Amino acid sequence: MWRRIFLRQASRGIRFRIFSRLFHHASFPGNSPPRDQILSPAARFHRIGLIAKPGASDDLRATVARAGAFLERQGLEVCLDHHAAEALGQTDAKSVAQLGRLCDLAVIIGGDGTFLHAARELGGHSIPLVGVNLGRLGFLVDISPDQMCDTLARMLEGHYHEEQRFMLACRVGSGPACLALNDVVLHKWNTARMIEFETWLNDSFIDTQRSDGLIVSTPTGSTAYALSGGGPLLSPALDATALVPICPHTLSNRPIVVHSRNRIRLRVCGRTDPGHVRVTCDGQVSLEIGRDEEVQIDRHPEPLRLLHPPGHDHFEILRTKLGWGGKQA
Repeated sequence: MWRRIFLRQASRGIRFRIFSRLFHHASFPGNSPPRDQILSPAARFHRIGLIAKPGASDDLRATVARAGAFLERQGLEVCLDHHAAEALGQTDAKSVAQLGRLCDLAVIIGGDGTFLHAARELGGHSIPLVGVNLGRLGFLVDISPDQMCDTLARMLEGHYHEEQRFMLACRVGSGPACLALNDVVLHKWNTARMIEFETWLNDSFIDTQRSDGLIVSTPTGSTAYALSGGGPLLSPALDATALVPICPHTLSNRPIVVHSRNRIRLRVCGRTDPGHVRVTCDGQVSLEIGRDEEVQIDRHPEPLRLLHPPGHDHFEILRTKLGWGGKQA
């Protein structure tokens, strides 16, 4: 069936059916440094969630179809999110959160933005994530489409690096928590003026600053907005959070790195109207701030599980993506 979809992607009337093996979860190591993981055949993945970026481009349709056909040939059950189903002209789709409850592996086809969205939806589940890069930089999605099937074959046999990344949970006032894998940003909104706010670490007052905002970044997010703001690059294994000011009025106001177990509290103050301030999670979810409401940012208790191909090297990715110099011959 997947072969028909792969060869005739324009045919939208083909009904999507995949027959499943029995479902059971693989066991994985705890919070430990990345290393090659080799599983026994009994611990293989059996139900795979395919999550795709929005927009049914030719590249996306071809890659999703190729991934689905490959996974079916391995005898695996495949579940589609709405964007993957749209790319294939299918109607049998599930939400990303449903995939987190049903599947034991998620394959994300898109860019870092697609990966961030999926990570927030899957943050409360223990499902591991694999990224196929159809975007630009691709710090998080590290499998190329050309090598997708060969790489997935090795990973499905149990040959991969597993890495655990912590996420942030942000609350505004008494509102619900919003998760973020990269960063939580307090920033000005609909105004050219700077905003004024207090920063607290647990119950310790840090400062009152006037700036365009503050980036609270995880190690994962240290290669994103925080890097553009002059923040440090943090090793993914660090239990640390970076506080990076955005264009501060006081030039001595520099980035601060704190332990990730601390609670960060932000309060709009002075003459700043809270209506001119927003909180953004991963640059994708925007939260309003009411008068006298406090922003609380904590480390989310459940880590996100990332699977990388064998030989994954974080610093090699940095050299490639950031254009650093390589070894001298």
